[in-house]
Formats: sequence, C-alpha cells, structure tokens
Amino acid sequence: MNIVYGFLCLFFLILFHEFGHFLAAKKFGVKVESFSIGFGPVLLHKKYKGTDYRLSLIPLGGYCGMKGEKDFQKSLEAKLDHIEAEEDSLYGIHPVKRAVIAFAGPFFNLFFTFFAFFLIALIGYTYYSYSAKVIMADEVYENVKSAAKQAGMQTGDVITRINGKEILNFSDIVTEISSRPDEYVIIEVNRNDTPLKFTVRTELDKASGTGKIGVTADTETAAQYTVESLSFFPAIWKGITETADALRLTVTGLSTLFKGVDIKETVSGPARIADMLGTTAVQSFSESFITGIINMFSFLAYISISLFIMNLLPVPILDGGLILFALIELVTRKKIPPKVLYYIQFIGLAFLIALFCIGFSGDMAYFFNNFRGIQK
Repeated sequence: MNIVYGFLCLFFLILFHEFGHFLAAKKFGVKVESFSIGFGPVLLHKKYKGTDYRLSLIPLGGYCGMKGEKDFQKSLEAKLDHIEAEEDSLYGIHPVKRAVIAFAGPFFNLFFTFFAFFLIALIGYTYYSYSAKVIMADEVYENVKSAAKQAGMQTGDVITRINGKEILNFSDIVTEISSRPDEYVIIEVNRNDTPLKFTVRTELDKASGTGKIGVTADTETAAQYTVESLSFFPAIWKGITETADALRLTVTGLSTLFKGVDIKETVSGPARIADMLGTTAVQSFSESFITGIINMFSFLAYISISLFIMNLLPVPILDGGLILFALIELVTRKKIPPKVLYYIQFIGLAFLIALFCIGFSGDMAYFFNNFRGIQK
C-alpha cells in the first residue's frame, strides 16, 4: 500500500508540472485541445472554452495536449523543409513564446520546491540527532579509511563549522559533507576548548554518490533539536536559500554519475521513489500530523527539484530540448527542418530509454533485496 501512496504524490507533482504548460499556453494564445488528469482511457470529460478536460484511468500524472504538437509529424510525412503550423498552434507562435511554454512546466516544479521549504519554515519542527562530536571511523570499523583523521582531526573533536556554515549537530555534518563529494572542505572544530581548523578532502562513496570524510557519531549524545517557526518574510528567504541548496545538491548528484558511481544504486526509477515516498508518508504521519507534513513536503521538494533539472536537460523530447530548438530558431531566424528534428529526437528517445532501463533495473534490485530481507 505504501507504493500506492507514493505514486499518488508523484502523480500530483507531474500534474502540477503539466498545469504550468497549460497556463503558459493559454497566456500566449496556443489552443489547448486537451488537459487530462491521468493517462490511458478517458473515464470522464467535459469540453469548456475549446479545451477537453479529462479524467483518465491511470493516475500517473497527466498531460496537456496543445494544438500543433502533431504538425511536426505531418510535415515529416509530407517531406516538407519546414513545419507548417497555424497561428494558434505550438509551432505557429514566436520561438520565445514557445520556449516560455516549455519552461513553464519545470518552473512550476521549481516553485513547488520553494513553496514546500517556505511552508516548512513557517511551521517549524523538532527532530532528534546526535551532537556534533565525532569519532574517527577507522577506530570503530575495520578496513575503513578516515580522511578526517589523515587531515589531523581526532576522536572527541566537536565540529563547529564546515566551509563557514554553522554546525549544530551530526545531521548538519551529514548534510554538508554528503553534498560535497570529492571536494576540499574547511572544517572548524573545538578540541578541549581550543579552536582548530582543518582542510579535508571528502571521498566519493561510489555506492551512493555522496561525500564522506570517515567520521561517525557519538551515539551517547542523542538530543532533541527545535527549528523555530519563522514569520512570513524570513520564511520566504528561507524558502529561497533552501531551494538554492537543493538545486546545488541535485546538480552535484548528477555530476557524480560521470565519476564511476554505481548507477543502478544512485539512479532510482519511479517505483523505488514511490515506495520510499509512501513509506516516509506512512511512518511520518503515524508519529504526528505535523511530522508527516514536514517530512512529506521535504521529500517532495527534492523530487520536484529533480524534475526541474531533468526536464531542462537539452535532450530532444524533454522541455529542455524544445527550449534549445526554439533558441536555435531565434538566433538563426530559420526553422529547423523536420527531418533534422526527427533524427535529433531519435537520439533523445534512445537516451530516455537507456535512463528508464537503468532506473528499472535498479528498482528490481531494490525490491528483490527488500523481499529477500523479509524472507530472512
């Protein structure tokens, strides 16, 4: 049942993305022929002001069907050297407007991330963590290297800042270090009331794609921490800064894919994401309503920022590809021939299929390992 809850949350994010395209298309005079909640066979529909609003069978997102999306295929079949389109169709408007329509979907994902962090800041929350006192990992685990120890840090050091950012507890340490794989970081510590500073190069954990420095928490120092609720304008600023941090973290995560990480472990397909999301929802709401809201919105914020970045990749078929084509048309003042677009989109489709296969195989391994764990 957890995975069902997770898919419903993903459904909302995808639908919100499509709603961005819908509003932008309406704004620039492109006729929206259909807007569907869900995919597959249509269960209910109603036509209003030229748009067929639909409720479809499969609740896995939705789609915004704009006039002219099939003009490319028609021009290709007719072997034309340009895409013939009417003024109120996607390919009949100015390329800047087309680029804005394509960007509107990802922008709505970006806005949702901001709104989620803004809401969390307004509410405030409590959480449990160990203190910022660290133990060198090689003193606890066998066959483990500690970059922190090699840099001069010792067990018992209390980390106070990382790259100038204040550290309150071990959760803060994990957040800062995991988001900076294979980088030099400046770590400030307190050792017996003496402030010290170390330059540590983080290691890339190829299994997770995150950074590590070879320290572990002092498990005898667990405590409750409170993040106070903020007023409206400080909460807006918090939403902006948290969104920027999430954006940096996601881009860093993507860059590690080219550094030899285990792609099947680091790239999650929709099934694994839905299962983790649903499990988070069930466990969090079982604690309290506020805990459920905080954890759900936090998780959804990172998924939404991932959708923002992935959809803006300059890959044909994705929104980023449509934006790129529109900009090329704007600069060259020439429409891209349908045949050229066809071959470029074929490459983009191959990329998406490869990404899907990686995510699917990772999902299968994830569920198989979970099933094996249950059997044991």
